[in-house]
Amino acid sequence: QVQLAESGGGLVQPGASLRLSCVGSGRSFEMDAMGWFRQAPGRDREIVAAIPWHSGVPYLSPSVNGRFTITRDNAANAVYLQMDDLRPEDTAVYFCASASTIANIRDAEIEYWGQGTQVTVSR
Repeated sequence: QVQLAESGGGLVQPGASLRLSCVGSGRSFEMDAMGWFRQAPGRDREIVAAIPWHSGVPYLSPSVNGRFTITRDNAANAVYLQMDDLRPEDTAVYFCASASTIANIRDAEIEYWGQGTQVTVSR
């Protein structure tokens, strides 16, 4: 069974940092683009960041550019999202995703989704 499993979410105060991890199982994601999406209550799911299979130039949404960093470790079949200077508006369920290309990620043409991990930023 092919799965993506996220971890690392939690409750933090504004200005804090969190590192989300997503580990794939069931097959290698080495040749896939990987990404992170988030969905806040009452809002549509939106892309946060994406990275191509070769760890080339990543994509970061304007709302997180300069605060979040996406990296991957193909040997570990994993992708990470380092989130710094968290804000209340970053509160959402964060989902890991895979697709053939980074363009597919940005167009939400996703092959596999994780189950999500909750991030809450509040005083």
